Amino acid sequence: MLKFSSDGKFLLQIGQAGKPGDAASTTGLNRPASVEVDLAANELYVADGAANRRIVVFDANTGAYKRHWGAYGAKPDDSPLGAYDPNAAPPKQFRSPSCVRLAKDGSVYVCDRQNDRIQVFKKDGTFVKEGFVSKTTMGNGSVWDIAFSNDPQQQFLYVADGQDQKVFILRRDTLETVGTIGDGGRWPGYFFGVGSVVVDSKGNVYTGETFEGKRVQRFARK
Repeated sequence: MLKFSSDGKFLLQIGQAGKPGDAASTTGLNRPASVEVDLAANELYVADGAANRRIVVFDANTGAYKRHWGAYGAKPDDSPLGAYDPNAAPPKQFRSPSCVRLAKDGSVYVCDRQNDRIQVFKKDGTFVKEGFVSKTTMGNGSVWDIAFSNDPQQQFLYVADGQDQKVFILRRDTLETVGTIGDGGRWPGYFFGVGSVVVDSKGNVYTGETFEGKRVQRFARK
């Protein structure tokens, strides 16, 4: 992870290229996928990610290690999980934590992409709840990225699902799916590999498409 000032000055590095850390490392990372900064606590949350399958927290200024956890707040490990089975009991480990996001109330939301689920934690890693999105999705999984609605209570979650080619809308309190945006295709309003989502101060939803999608789209809130 590299930190820069707003004018591009290099400030901090966490981890070292070519020297990945394992699931217990306090200094190394292995294919980190996403970051989130808690400005109030001056902490950096990292979804570490495609290999280590954990959330790890560092001091945002010094890079000093603070804590880490796996699915359900348990200790992560590097053992193989096997193929995803939507009919089996939920896995006790993350499969591919692809994003980490902090809500205004301090809740930590984790995208467990190839397990088709979102897990919610307290900042200390205590598990709170989980919800599944399109649970039968195979391949690259359904939960690629999430964004919160812009109302004061952040009532809704927008979930980018690059495998099913749509954005799911969930109630944040129950993690129940209440709607969708788009479908597979290249026309405006459709998606190919929708991998990122964000909401602006007016409630408009922006999406980014990876693979051959190669575009950004904006959806107006109405």
